[in-house]
Amino acid sequence: MTPETKICQNCKNQFTIEPEDFVFYDKMKVPAPIWCPECRLIRRMIWRNETSLYAGRLCVQCQKSIISIYNPKSTYVVYCHDCYNSDSWDPKEYALDYDETRPFFDQFNELLKKVPKMTTYVTSGVGPNVNSEYTNTAGGNKDCYLLFNGGLNENVMYSRGPKSCKDSLDLYLVTQVELGYELVNVHKSSRIIWSKNSPGCVDSAFLLNCSGCSSCFGCVNLRGQSYNFFNQPLSKEKYLEKVRGIMGSYAEMEKIRQEFKIFALKFPYRENNNNKVVNCVGDYLTECKNLFDCFEVTGSEDGKYLFASKQIKDSYDVVGYGYHSELLLECVSVGEAHRIIGSVYCEKSTDLEYCFALMTSDKDCFGCDGLKNSQYCILNKQYTQEEYQKIRAKIISKLKAENLYGLFFPIELCPFAYNETVAQDNFPLTKEQALQQGFKWQEDIQVTKGKETMRPDQIPDHINNVTDTILKEVLACVTCGRNFKIIKSELDFYRKMILPIPRQCFYCRHVDRISRR
Repeated sequence: MTPETKICQNCKNQFTIEPEDFVFYDKMKVPAPIWCPECRLIRRMIWRNETSLYAGRLCVQCQKSIISIYNPKSTYVVYCHDCYNSDSWDPKEYALDYDETRPFFDQFNELLKKVPKMTTYVTSGVGPNVNSEYTNTAGGNKDCYLLFNGGLNENVMYSRGPKSCKDSLDLYLVTQVELGYELVNVHKSSRIIWSKNSPGCVDSAFLLNCSGCSSCFGCVNLRGQSYNFFNQPLSKEKYLEKVRGIMGSYAEMEKIRQEFKIFALKFPYRENNNNKVVNCVGDYLTECKNLFDCFEVTGSEDGKYLFASKQIKDSYDVVGYGYHSELLLECVSVGEAHRIIGSVYCEKSTDLEYCFALMTSDKDCFGCDGLKNSQYCILNKQYTQEEYQKIRAKIISKLKAENLYGLFFPIELCPFAYNETVAQDNFPLTKEQALQQGFKWQEDIQVTKGKETMRPDQIPDHINNVTDTILKEVLACVTCGRNFKIIKSELDFYRKMILPIPRQCFYCRHVDRISRR
């Protein structure tokens, strides 16, 4: 078998299917894809709304006010977590008979709009969230706020991708960190701020590609060092004197941040940010083997085109989750699962195809939404094994004839707008570009502007001069103008770590961390 060059039926660019790809597609019993890897990735990413949360919506069943990933103007039926997980409703009540005269995805879209949706997505594999209403694609968190794609954290705010962290703010792809702030790809560290790619560090700030350092400030490529300031060793007394003159002041820390950017350019960089990998191509890979074009992946092997996944094997084209899964193809937020094709928000399941939110021991289902402990269902309707296999074969035959089987859901089925999702984070488009490519665009993303009661220049420069009255003020982001507030636990953190009040809103800080990644 030799490599085969194809023309993407979406962007018209060339892409190559390697011999090992054909082996995987044969294993999954699907045709080789007709879209290139990047177009396939973007089409999956638009189903992953992580950070666009909306207030002002009511649970359709109990009428409780909820925080949701679905815009209040959307037509989807949304339940709070208690109602969604209860036995007060039966997903099979929404079942549709498969109609051979209609396109399958049209019928699935009809079902998708009828079946109630979970207000935000909770990854059940690590337990429920406690006092953490403003979280999404997350589980096992306690006292967390605006936390996304993370688990087992306590008192962590404004972060994406944290795991097993505590008392920290503004993290991206961080594990086992306590008292961390503005970090990208930092692990097993404590009291560390404004740093990237620096594991095992303590009491340090502005580090890049350092390891095992303590009491270092503005350093690059150091290993096991202490009391270094911009890579120059100092006495403990001199070091503490210089750091004390900077910490807590917004003006001084912004000045240092700009100086550190220029200083860091003087040093050689590693070719990637991978750690403990074998035969891998990609970035931010940790303890992985035989991965190609994969990013932000941990503990995985034998896969291609994976993004933000953990502990996944023998899988292609996956965004998010993973966790002890194998044989996944074209999936978003699927975990603890086996042989899943073209599905979203599915857990603890086997042999699912084109399903949404099947989370409890489902198997052998096709085109279903919200089922629990079910088998041999199509469009939420129960069948015998023989009936299921017969109808499934008909659907697959038609999808293959349309060159759709083995690919992800068509763009028009997506419940989210492009600018609500991680697609905009990683492949930003203007409204005109998004609409031209067939994506939706949300004009009513929940944003408040012009309501500030304190201008940025009125915020005290040093944290020591900030009083509790700031908790009553409405601030304005210096970048986008969005209004935001400082909450009590956040202010306590800034005081403890001697950090100034931020002048940007969470969303602009999030975009900044992505650019640093």
